Amino acid sequence: MKNICVVGVGYVGIVTAACFADLGNSVVALDVNEKKIEDLKNGKMPIYEPGLKEVIDRNMEAGRLRFTTSYEEGLKKAYFIFIAVGTPSGVDGEADLQYVASAARSISEVMKKDSIIINKSTVPVGTGDWVTDIINEHNPEAPGFSVVSCPEFLREGSAIQDFMNPHRIVVGSLDEDAADKVAQLHLPLRAPIVVTDLRTAEMIKYASNAFLATKISFINEIANICEDLGADVTEVANGMGFDSRIGPYFLRAGIGYGGSCFPKDVKALAYMAEEKGRHPQLLHSVMDINTDRRRMAVEKLKSMFDDNTLTGKKIGLLGLSFKPNTDDMRDAPAITIANLLLKEGAQVLAYDPIAMEEAAGILPSVKMVENPYKMSEGCDALMVNTEWNEFQQLDLERIREAMRQPLVFDGRNIYDPNQMNELGFKYRGVGRGYNGRKINEESA
Repeated sequence: MKNICVVGVGYVGIVTAACFADLGNSVVALDVNEKKIEDLKNGKMPIYEPGLKEVIDRNMEAGRLRFTTSYEEGLKKAYFIFIAVGTPSGVDGEADLQYVASAARSISEVMKKDSIIINKSTVPVGTGDWVTDIINEHNPEAPGFSVVSCPEFLREGSAIQDFMNPHRIVVGSLDEDAADKVAQLHLPLRAPIVVTDLRTAEMIKYASNAFLATKISFINEIANICEDLGADVTEVANGMGFDSRIGPYFLRAGIGYGGSCFPKDVKALAYMAEEKGRHPQLLHSVMDINTDRRRMAVEKLKSMFDDNTLTGKKIGLLGLSFKPNTDDMRDAPAITIANLLLKEGAQVLAYDPIAMEEAAGILPSVKMVENPYKMSEGCDALMVNTEWNEFQQLDLERIREAMRQPLVFDGRNIYDPNQMNELGFKYRGVGRGYNGRKINEESA
C-alpha cells in the first residue's frame, strides 16, 4: 500500500484518486474548493461519470479514500503527490497554468519529507522544470523531491475503465529512480509502460490528442466530399478502418469534437509551436474544419426547408453534452448550434439524458424538455447533436406523428437513411451521399 495525495478533484483528479484507492492504496484527495470537498464527503459527485460513485463509496467505507481542503493533512503521509488541477485555455490559446503554480507553491510550503511530485494535468512542454523551480524558489530548504510527468489518457464516459485498463502508461522524469517508482506504482494495471524524459512525456500527451483531433477533422473533410460525389462516409470510414495502419477509431463523421481536451490541447500545441517560430498549418486546419462543422449543421438544416429559413421554426435538439455518458458541456457543439439557431430566429427546445441541468445555465433561451417525445410535439425539425444510445431506441413513428414537419438532421449519423425515409421523414445525415435515396431516384 502506497500513500498518495491527489491535488484537485476535477474530472482527472477525482478519477485518479478513486482508482488508486481501489487498487489498495491510501489516498487523500485535496481541493481548495470547500463545497466540492463537503459534497464528496456526503456522497455527492462533482461530475457525472458511470461507475465513479460506486468506486468512491466503496473506498471511503474501506477507509482507503479521504477528502480534505488542507494541504497539511493531504501531504502528511503522502510520498506520491499528484497535481491534477485544471489547465484551461488562455486568451491566445495558451494553457493557463495559474492553478498548477498555486498547487506547486502550496505543496512547497508544507513539504516535510522526501516525495515525488507527479504532473497528471495536461501541461505545456517544460512545465515539469517550471514546477521544480517554483518549489525551490518558495522553499529553498525543501526536502528531497523529484518531478515526474505522468499524463492522463482518460475518456469522459469511460474514465474508470480507461484508468484500470490503459493502453499504456507514460512516465517522464530526469530522475531515473523517481521514474522507476512511479512506474512501479502503476504495475498493478498490467499495461505497457513508456519511460522517457520529462519534456518528451509532456509532448506525448499533446501529440496524441492532436492526432486524434486530426482524424476527426480529416473524416469530416472527407464527409463534405462524399456528399458532393454521392458516396457514404460511414461506409468509407468502415472500409478505411480495416487497414491496420489507419484503424477504425475516431473516423466517425459528424458535427465535430468538443469537450475539455481536444479543443484546448490542439490550441495549446499550436501556441507552443508559434512561440518557437513555427507555422503549424495542419493544427490550424484541424481547428478550422472543426469550427466550421457547427455552422455547417445549421446551414444544412436551413436548406431542408422549402423556404430556406429558420425564422419562426420550432427546432428540437436531441443531445446537449459534447459526447454521450457525460454531463460535460465544455465546448459542446450543441452550444454553438443552439445559439446560431436562436440568431436565425428559431424557437429552440432540447433534451439530454444527463446534461440539461448543466446546460440550462449556459443556454437560458433554450427550453429544456423532460423527454424526446414531449420535445418533438409541434417541432418543425429535430437535430441530433449527441449520440446517446437511447436516441437509437426511440419510437420514431411516435416522434414523426408528434412533429409538425418530419425533418431530421442527424449530426451524428446514428440513423439509417433508408429506414428514416421509409418512416416518412425528410432526413439528412453527414456525408451520406444520396441520403438513402437510390441512384435512379436521384437521376430521375
